[in-house]
Amino acid sequence: MLNSQEENGGPYKASIPLDQATNPAADVLLAYEMNGEVLNRDHGYPLRVIVPGVIGARSVKWLDRIDIIEEESQGFFMQKDYKMFPPSVDWDNIDWSTRKPQMDFPVQCAICSLEDTNVLKKGEVIVAGYAVSGGGRGIERVDISVDGGKTWLEASRCQKSDVPYVSCDVTSDKWAWVFFKAVVDITEDSTIIAKAVDSSANVQPERVETIWNLRGILNTSWHRIRLQIAP
Repeated sequence: MLNSQEENGGPYKASIPLDQATNPAADVLLAYEMNGEVLNRDHGYPLRVIVPGVIGARSVKWLDRIDIIEEESQGFFMQKDYKMFPPSVDWDNIDWSTRKPQMDFPVQCAICSLEDTNVLKKGEVIVAGYAVSGGGRGIERVDISVDGGKTWLEASRCQKSDVPYVSCDVTSDKWAWVFFKAVVDITEDSTIIAKAVDSSANVQPERVETIWNLRGILNTSWHRIRLQIAP
């Protein structure tokens, strides 16, 4: 169990399985520096647990104590927060004990180079962003559509580069974001879509309605951007 103090009083508690914490392949870290500098408070000073491939709620900031316990942490954020429920569950019939806490996160991607408010001239448009999947699963590809999902093209991918969205080789770092880029030709008002596929062939769901849950967590449906062509 990993303990820290919340900004508003705490304590915040989270836990991960002991075999994950001690598995060298899981790359769990106790971090006191980032990019060669001491962690700042926002990033968890003086010490933060890093649990790659798992939702950020398990990477406890402002670490106070680590305990080895026989059962999962009974803290609020493990037992009554980050859990997935079916659409039939609402606040009147919820039973938190029927679901396990969320750990790995699903495949996802986001377009960062464009916004819904963009009004553009006809011509080439750069569609760029990031993709990532949990549990050590890499990104196999990112698909881009400029016609609302009727047709698709594959974006180029880059995992290690000082400048995002420039060409480089995709490496095999299983925990890192993958940057993607596609240059497309836009001639009319369009809905641009990005969806990612991971190394286990998991694909982002088309619509949030198919994965909706009470808490609204892990909405990884296709990322859509609406573009208008300037008159």
